Amino acid sequence: METAARFASRHMEPAGDALVPIPPERERALRVTVTYLLSEQGRKASLLAGGDGRAVQQLTVTVPAGRLHLVSVDPKGVARLKLRPSFELDAQQRVIVKDAPPTYDAPPTPDDLFREAARNHQLERAYHLERSAEKAKHREVDVDLRTEVARAFLNDRTQRAVERPTPAPTHCFLIAQGGRRLRFDVSRDEGSARDVPLEAYRRFTADLRARRERGRQQRFMDATQYDGKRQFIAEWIRTHGTSDQQARHAAGVLSMEEPAQAIADEAFAVLNDQPRYVGIDDARLQAHLRLCPGYAKAVVASADLTVTVTEARSATSAQWERMQQLKALVPDAEVILRAHKIGSKLHADAPTLTAFGVRVTRKVGPFILKREYVAPDV
Repeated sequence: METAARFASRHMEPAGDALVPIPPERERALRVTVTYLLSEQGRKASLLAGGDGRAVQQLTVTVPAGRLHLVSVDPKGVARLKLRPSFELDAQQRVIVKDAPPTYDAPPTPDDLFREAARNHQLERAYHLERSAEKAKHREVDVDLRTEVARAFLNDRTQRAVERPTPAPTHCFLIAQGGRRLRFDVSRDEGSARDVPLEAYRRFTADLRARRERGRQQRFMDATQYDGKRQFIAEWIRTHGTSDQQARHAAGVLSMEEPAQAIADEAFAVLNDQPRYVGIDDARLQAHLRLCPGYAKAVVASADLTVTVTEARSATSAQWERMQQLKALVPDAEVILRAHKIGSKLHADAPTLTAFGVRVTRKVGPFILKREYVAPDV
């Protein structure tokens, strides 16, 4: 009750029209809007004192010209006492910002509000000084990082700038340690960092010319090989082809695939009685999964299969015997044991199933022919 009585005796009017005593006319002053918050305790005190008890309180005070640094004026010409945003000290004595006016447990006096505005003004200056110092420190660290990355790039001819976006003589991007992308720009950087874009552009264009030359050479080699294959097929058709194939070849309507397949059949004819590797189908994988704990009802479709093929790092006695058997039948062939790991996209965590095959590779003229045959799983 004493709090309410003291509040009632203060010379403050309701929100919007409340005025503090007007200073002498010879002193210039500004009528300023003040907004603050009342806690629940403060709202109770406001009601006991005849106020409206609202959480958001607004009144008007008169600020002398000498204290206008405590006032802000928005683009609409509304002057407000600097209470929002509010600046406070956290537990580490760092200034933090809150986008809200101060909260009081009792309706404040004009002097309380002026003191709060003055404190807020001081903390705001400290806040901006802290942030300026932090930004300066970050800029210093950034400059050191950019210099380090630039020197490493310029000293290592194997390094390349990011190709997307494309390096230009004026700017480019490099990847720093940790994956951070750094933009280097001749209009902003200094020292060694300023030399990076032009060097990156030179390396990029040199690589581009080299790739184009390799592509030209590869196209030449492909064309040469193609011509060699055509000549080899023409000779094979002449000596081994059927009359029908010879006639179609002479008319230019015989595809290369048909004689190429016939050449492969001839090359692997000695292995015709050996079972070919056909892989694991969805039914076999599904049966395998349903024997595993947690996958008793697993359903696998052919579209869900995933296959990873690698050269086997080891071979069982039975697998080695199989490889030697095929090698004996085709002495000039390369024989490799391969592991086919089959899984399901819908059951990525489920156990996979592995099947083995022996790939036999033979070179006949310009053709590299490959076929794979069944190998024991164990």
